[in-house]
Amino acid sequence: MEGDDTEGIPMGEFNVINPATEEVVEAVPMASAAEVDAAVDRAKRAFQTWRALSPGDRARLLRAFAQQIDDHRDELAELEVINAGHPVGQAQWEASNLRDVLLYYAGAPERLNGRQIPVPGGLDVTFHEPLGVVGVIVPWNYPMPIMGWGMAPALAAGNTVIVKPSELTPLTARRVGELALEAGLPEGVLQMLPGTGPVAGRRLVDHEDVRKIVFTGSTRVGKEIMAACAPSVKRLTLELGGKSSNIVFADADLEKAAASAPYAVFENAGQDCCARSRILVQRQAYDRFLELLEPAVLGVRVGDPHDEKTEIGPLISAAHRKKVTSYVPPGPNGTGATIAFQASAPEGSGYWFPPTVLLSTPALRGQGQACPAWDEEIFGPVVTVAPFDDEADAIRLANDTAYGLSGSIWTRDLGRALRLSRAVEAGNLSVNSHSSVRYWTPFGGFKQSGLGRELGPDALTAFTETKNVFISTD
Repeated sequence: MEGDDTEGIPMGEFNVINPATEEVVEAVPMASAAEVDAAVDRAKRAFQTWRALSPGDRARLLRAFAQQIDDHRDELAELEVINAGHPVGQAQWEASNLRDVLLYYAGAPERLNGRQIPVPGGLDVTFHEPLGVVGVIVPWNYPMPIMGWGMAPALAAGNTVIVKPSELTPLTARRVGELALEAGLPEGVLQMLPGTGPVAGRRLVDHEDVRKIVFTGSTRVGKEIMAACAPSVKRLTLELGGKSSNIVFADADLEKAAASAPYAVFENAGQDCCARSRILVQRQAYDRFLELLEPAVLGVRVGDPHDEKTEIGPLISAAHRKKVTSYVPPGPNGTGATIAFQASAPEGSGYWFPPTVLLSTPALRGQGQACPAWDEEIFGPVVTVAPFDDEADAIRLANDTAYGLSGSIWTRDLGRALRLSRAVEAGNLSVNSHSSVRYWTPFGGFKQSGLGRELGPDALTAFTETKNVFISTD
């Protein structure tokens, strides 16, 4: 399936661009449909060997794989800096997250227990059987972590995996595939297949021997994949778009809430499905919060990804910068909002964009004035601030979206925090913080933000089928 910025890319080679310099890093070959078919055939043959390994042996190989990632952490981080424009500190965290997720699921093969269920006339037991070949389609915004979230539990459960990284960011995936072989994973168990969405991605989705697709990306493309998987009832995990709210009540620690708010939306240059791109502030605290928010935003450091002090790097591409720009007045999608303040960003080469705060008035939207920045996922360092009156109003505004991925609630009232946590339609909420993703806990969305759950204990069984066996004792 096509991606958001890569429609029309031909087969052959794709020029990977450093988004901080606009220089070509490397021309990477794109897989053809025939090469996808060959990869699926290798994975199908390797599946029988991989699933037959004892749980302890599979666990040892995953731990060895994690060690290889750790040994090459700086190398992988540098690839992410030049390929995705991520600040070096963030890139090092991403490599560490891939290592940690592999280690977490390395403990799973020996603990993938079935059940013994009491029944009359015999013994009833269940088994978790691996699915077979799994296709993991990875986006460009967090190439290493999101790759790990799909491949690690799939491998642990006994499946073989084909990863299709985004054509914009294939370099870390390619190196991780090499490290997997160096760690001792058998040929065909884990394959990296750089390719375009319309060719390689589509063929993975359509191939009858691919038993599950894991896709992270836009809701539009997720819907296309879901429709393509329907004829064969192919299993799916989808992590899609978001339009999450950061809800700040008047009784909250306003200083802490305002100081942390920029990092809830601007991290990774806002290219994050979990970005809290709506800030809702109770009306009596609205002016004070904006006073506190302005210096916090202006203090965000945007610049050279190799500088350890840099907090935010560039956007991924010229096309994506054009899209983000359209949401800021006087852009064509910038109607219904005004600019409150903007931080600074480098000029010259690179796809830079300044962290931007917009103001939106719910009353005007209620009168029919459109505000695309309020309604649509921008996927850039742009946040819209709006006031609310009470709990009911906050819930209404937070749920006024087709998405439901994440969000934050700031209040000192524990009862209110629990009420809002139950009422806000989102899969991942945080009270008095902005955490969304911990690999120990399930992650996924409500509504059009996705289908299924990744990470934590929930993910493992999503890569298996439950088989029930009754043994008569009569």
